[in-house]
Amino acid sequence: MKRKIRVAVFISGGGTNLQSLIDSAADPEYPAEIALVVSSKRTAYGLERAKAASIPSKVLRKKDFDSDSQFVSAAIELLHSHEIDVICLAGYLKLVPEEIVREFRHRILNIHPALLPDFGGEGMYGMRVHEAVLAARAKESGPTVHFVDEIYDHGNILMQSKVPVFEGDTPEKLQERVLEAEHKLYPQALKKLALDLITTPNS
Repeated sequence: MKRKIRVAVFISGGGTNLQSLIDSAADPEYPAEIALVVSSKRTAYGLERAKAASIPSKVLRKKDFDSDSQFVSAAIELLHSHEIDVICLAGYLKLVPEEIVREFRHRILNIHPALLPDFGGEGMYGMRVHEAVLAARAKESGPTVHFVDEIYDHGNILMQSKVPVFEGDTPEKLQERVLEAEHKLYPQALKKLALDLITTPNS
Protein backbone atom coordinates (compact mmCIF):
# COMPACT_ATOMS: atom_id res chain seq x y z
CA MET A 1 0.00 0.00 0.00
CA LYS A 2 1.21 3.50 -0.78
CA ARG A 3 1.89 5.93 2.02
CA LYS A 4 -0.99 7.08 4.17
CA ILE A 5 -2.06 10.71 3.91
CA ARG A 6 -1.44 12.78 7.04
CA VAL A 7 -4.51 14.47 8.51
CA ALA A 8 -4.95 17.38 10.92
CA VAL A 9 -8.30 17.48 12.71
CA PHE A 10 -9.54 20.91 13.82
CA ILE A 11 -11.87 20.91 16.84
CA SER A 12 -13.61 23.28 19.25
CA GLY A 13 -15.37 20.87 21.60
CA GLY A 14 -15.94 17.27 22.61
CA GLY A 15 -14.48 15.72 19.51
CA THR A 16 -16.79 12.74 18.96
CA ASN A 17 -16.18 12.93 15.21
CA LEU A 18 -12.46 13.19 15.94
CA GLN A 19 -12.81 9.93 17.89
CA SER A 20 -14.54 8.22 14.97
CA LEU A 21 -11.63 9.22 12.72
CA ILE A 22 -9.05 8.09 15.29
CA ASP A 23 -10.82 4.73 15.62
CA SER A 24 -11.00 4.23 11.85
CA ALA A 25 -7.36 5.23 11.37
CA ALA A 26 -6.33 2.52 13.85
CA ASP A 27 -7.06 -0.02 11.09
CA PRO A 28 -3.73 -0.72 9.31
CA GLU A 29 -5.58 -0.79 5.98
CA TYR A 30 -7.11 2.68 6.43
CA PRO A 31 -5.41 5.09 3.98
CA ALA A 32 -5.07 8.05 6.38
CA GLU A 33 -3.43 8.71 9.73
CA ILE A 34 -4.46 11.36 12.25
CA ALA A 35 -1.18 13.22 12.65
CA LEU A 36 -2.29 16.39 14.47
CA VAL A 37 -5.21 17.82 16.42
CA VAL A 38 -5.70 21.60 16.47
CA SER A 39 -8.16 23.17 18.91
CA SER A 40 -9.61 26.68 19.07
CA LYS A 41 -10.26 26.19 22.82
CA ARG A 42 -7.98 25.12 25.66
CA THR A 43 -10.89 23.32 27.35
CA ALA A 44 -11.97 21.20 24.36
CA TYR A 45 -12.37 17.58 25.46
CA GLY A 46 -11.09 16.51 22.05
CA LEU A 47 -7.61 17.38 23.30
CA GLU A 48 -7.97 14.56 25.84
CA ARG A 49 -8.93 12.21 23.02
CA ALA A 50 -5.79 13.21 21.14
CA LYS A 51 -3.65 12.68 24.23
CA ALA A 52 -5.17 9.23 24.83
CA ALA A 53 -4.30 8.27 21.25
CA SER A 54 -0.77 9.76 21.49
CA ILE A 55 -1.55 12.28 18.75
CA PRO A 56 0.26 15.65 18.86
CA SER A 57 -2.10 18.53 19.62
CA LYS A 58 -1.97 22.31 19.66
CA VAL A 59 -4.29 25.04 20.91
CA LEU A 60 -4.35 27.78 18.29
CA ARG A 61 -6.45 30.85 19.13
CA LYS A 62 -6.56 34.00 17.05
CA LYS A 63 -6.77 36.16 20.18
CA ASP A 64 -3.31 34.94 21.25
CA PHE A 65 -1.72 36.70 18.27
CA ASP A 66 -1.15 40.39 17.57
CA SER A 67 -2.71 40.18 14.11
CA ASP A 68 -4.73 37.88 11.86
CA SER A 69 -1.72 37.49 9.57
CA GLN A 70 0.43 36.22 12.47
CA PHE A 71 -2.27 33.71 13.38
CA VAL A 72 -2.48 32.47 9.77
CA SER A 73 1.30 32.22 9.46
CA ALA A 74 1.52 30.22 12.68
CA ALA A 75 -1.25 27.88 11.53
CA ILE A 76 0.29 27.24 8.13
CA GLU A 77 3.74 26.74 9.67
CA LEU A 78 2.26 24.25 12.15
CA LEU A 79 0.53 22.29 9.39
CA HIS A 80 3.63 22.16 7.23
CA SER A 81 5.87 21.18 10.15
CA HIS A 82 3.65 18.11 10.67
CA GLU A 83 3.59 17.42 6.90
CA ILE A 84 -0.20 17.63 6.80
CA ASP A 85 -1.93 16.64 3.56
CA VAL A 86 -5.58 17.05 4.56
CA ILE A 87 -7.52 19.03 7.18
CA CYS A 88 -10.76 17.69 8.67
CA LEU A 89 -12.99 20.10 10.59
CA ALA A 90 -14.80 18.24 13.38
CA GLY A 91 -16.99 20.63 15.35
CA TYR A 92 -14.62 23.49 14.57
CA LEU A 93 -16.68 26.64 15.00
CA LYS A 94 -14.35 29.16 13.37
CA LEU A 95 -14.24 30.19 9.72
CA VAL A 96 -11.02 28.86 8.21
CA PRO A 97 -8.92 31.82 6.98
CA GLU A 98 -8.84 32.30 3.21
CA GLU A 99 -5.07 31.84 3.13
CA ILE A 100 -5.36 28.35 4.61
CA VAL A 101 -8.23 27.48 2.26
CA ARG A 102 -6.06 28.47 -0.70
CA GLU A 103 -3.05 26.59 0.66
CA PHE A 104 -5.11 23.40 1.08
CA ARG A 105 -7.61 23.82 -1.76
CA HIS A 106 -9.72 20.64 -2.22
CA ARG A 107 -7.99 19.16 0.83
CA ILE A 108 -10.14 20.54 3.67
CA LEU A 109 -13.27 18.64 4.71
CA ASN A 110 -16.08 19.62 7.04
CA ILE A 111 -19.01 17.62 8.37
CA HIS A 112 -22.33 19.43 8.75
CA PRO A 113 -25.34 17.93 10.61
CA ALA A 114 -27.91 18.52 7.85
CA LEU A 115 -28.41 17.80 4.16
CA LEU A 116 -26.71 20.76 2.52
CA PRO A 117 -27.41 23.06 0.80
CA ASP A 118 -30.40 23.19 3.20
CA PHE A 119 -29.93 24.37 6.79
CA GLY A 120 -26.38 25.63 6.35
CA GLY A 121 -24.54 28.93 6.52
CA GLU A 122 -23.21 31.24 9.20
CA GLY A 123 -24.72 30.60 12.62
CA MET A 124 -26.14 27.22 11.61
CA TYR A 125 -24.37 24.76 13.86
CA GLY A 126 -25.12 22.34 16.67
CA MET A 127 -28.65 22.22 18.01
CA ARG A 128 -29.71 25.23 15.93
CA VAL A 129 -29.54 23.05 12.82
CA HIS A 130 -31.81 20.34 14.22
CA GLU A 131 -34.27 22.94 15.54
CA ALA A 132 -34.46 24.46 12.06
CA VAL A 133 -35.00 21.07 10.41
CA LEU A 134 -37.91 20.32 12.74
CA ALA A 135 -39.38 23.80 12.36
CA ALA A 136 -39.38 23.32 8.58
CA ARG A 137 -41.17 19.97 8.98
CA ALA A 138 -38.53 18.27 6.86
CA LYS A 139 -39.07 14.54 6.30
CA GLU A 140 -35.37 13.67 6.46
CA SER A 141 -32.08 15.05 7.59
CA GLY A 142 -28.58 13.68 7.94
CA PRO A 143 -24.92 14.65 7.75
CA THR A 144 -23.06 16.12 4.80
CA VAL A 145 -19.31 15.99 4.26
CA HIS A 146 -18.19 18.79 1.97
CA PHE A 147 -15.07 20.54 0.83
CA VAL A 148 -14.38 23.81 2.61
CA ASP A 149 -14.13 27.06 0.68
CA GLU A 150 -14.23 30.70 1.80
CA ILE A 151 -17.96 30.62 2.68
CA TYR A 152 -19.64 28.70 5.54
CA ASP A 153 -21.06 25.32 4.40
CA HIS A 154 -20.65 26.26 0.74
CA GLY A 155 -18.02 23.97 -0.81
CA ASN A 156 -18.72 21.00 -3.08
CA ILE A 157 -20.42 18.04 -1.42
CA LEU A 158 -18.37 14.86 -1.15
CA MET A 159 -20.84 12.52 0.60
CA GLN A 160 -24.19 12.59 2.40
CA SER A 161 -26.14 10.15 4.56
CA LYS A 162 -29.90 10.42 5.03
CA VAL A 163 -31.62 10.04 8.40
CA PRO A 164 -35.42 9.99 8.75
CA VAL A 165 -37.20 12.64 10.81
CA PHE A 166 -39.88 11.03 12.96
CA GLU A 167 -43.17 12.43 14.24
CA GLY A 168 -42.61 13.74 17.74
CA ASP A 169 -38.85 14.16 17.30
CA THR A 170 -37.12 16.63 19.57
CA PRO A 171 -33.94 18.41 18.48
CA GLU A 172 -32.04 16.22 20.94
CA LYS A 173 -33.44 12.97 19.54
CA LEU A 174 -32.72 14.05 15.98
CA GLN A 175 -29.21 15.16 16.92
CA GLU A 176 -28.50 11.76 18.44
CA ARG A 177 -29.47 9.90 15.25
CA VAL A 178 -27.66 12.33 12.97
CA LEU A 179 -24.53 12.14 15.13
CA GLU A 180 -24.56 8.35 14.88
CA ALA A 181 -24.66 8.72 11.09
CA GLU A 182 -21.86 11.33 11.21
CA HIS A 183 -19.56 8.89 12.99
CA LYS A 184 -19.97 6.42 10.12
CA LEU A 185 -19.95 8.92 7.25
CA TYR A 186 -16.89 11.02 8.12
CA PRO A 187 -14.38 8.14 8.10
CA GLN A 188 -15.89 6.92 4.81
CA ALA A 189 -15.56 10.37 3.25
CA LEU A 190 -11.98 10.82 4.46
CA LYS A 191 -11.11 7.39 3.07
CA LYS A 192 -12.59 8.35 -0.29
CA LEU A 193 -10.57 11.58 -0.40
CA ALA A 194 -7.40 9.81 0.78
CA LEU A 195 -7.65 7.15 -1.91
CA ASP A 196 -8.23 9.83 -4.56
CA LEU A 197 -5.17 11.76 -3.38
CA ILE A 198 -3.04 8.62 -3.24
CA THR A 199 -4.15 7.55 -6.72
CA THR A 200 -3.69 11.02 -8.25
CA PRO A 201 -1.23 12.79 -5.95
CA ASN A 202 -0.68 15.69 -8.34
CA SER A 203 -4.36 16.60 -8.72
